[in-house]
Amino acid sequence: MGHNHDHHHPDAADYGGAFAIGIALNLGFVALEVVAGLWAGSVALLADAGHNASDVLGLLVAWGGSALARRPATPRFTYGWRGSTILAALANALFLMVATGGIALEAVQRFSDPRPVGGATIMAVAAAGIVVNALTAWLFASGRRGDLNLRAAYLHMMADAGVSAAVVIAGALVLLTGYAWIDPLTSLAVVAMILWSTWGLLREAVVMALAAVPSSVDAARVADALRALPGVARLHDLHIWAMSTTEVALTARLVMPGGHPGDGFLREAAHRLHHEFGIDHPTLQIEIDQGAPCLIHDA
Repeated sequence: MGHNHDHHHPDAADYGGAFAIGIALNLGFVALEVVAGLWAGSVALLADAGHNASDVLGLLVAWGGSALARRPATPRFTYGWRGSTILAALANALFLMVATGGIALEAVQRFSDPRPVGGATIMAVAAAGIVVNALTAWLFASGRRGDLNLRAAYLHMMADAGVSAAVVIAGALVLLTGYAWIDPLTSLAVVAMILWSTWGLLREAVVMALAAVPSSVDAARVADALRALPGVARLHDLHIWAMSTTEVALTARLVMPGGHPGDGFLREAAHRLHHEFGIDHPTLQIEIDQGAPCLIHDA
């Protein structure tokens, strides 16, 4: 049995500061909306304050997943809590889906029952919302490509920046034209954009949660690379799965009739898997007998 013992975290960059700033900004914005809503007598602003409070929950979930993933392994949690980031990304994707459903339902109801669009106060607060949400999203922009959990936090904030922008644009257009249907139509357009960006996030989070091969890894190419290693006659039971939103593990059985090739072979195989495919935790079992039964399937 050979294993790559390099257990460092590729996601060693700590986004705790970014999460803390983002949560503080959004809590401040929620307080602003509550004050402005009470002052202006706007139910819409108070409702949006509730929606933005759910953003704080989303950030807390993402931060919690990121923090738990850094905890060391234990005799029971042999991989540590790395999978927490997958659960956090899945939760945030579901939060976004539920939020878009609420926005869409309200927009459809406003077509048949148009409500007066808020005046300058609501538009000013929404403009502040664009700044707060866009700034929070920017805090996670650099990490979103390599970490699904950070991408979930990023998309959540960008979605809310889009909702706030829709409030400002729709408010201005309705005030200029007098057409009340512009407001719900703009909301539905934002919902469509959020669903478009969230669907990929939800699909990838589900794939990771089910221990499927991550979309970033081509399993066929990995199998070919393992078969091409010197001395390998057959490949059995290849499994590739995400340990976290940034780390990929692999196990495989290599049939090598010439005998165990030694630790140098295992180190070279681990190096190749890491640099060519981003697989951080490979475990390779060497077998001599070509007639050894396959446990699950031939790769």
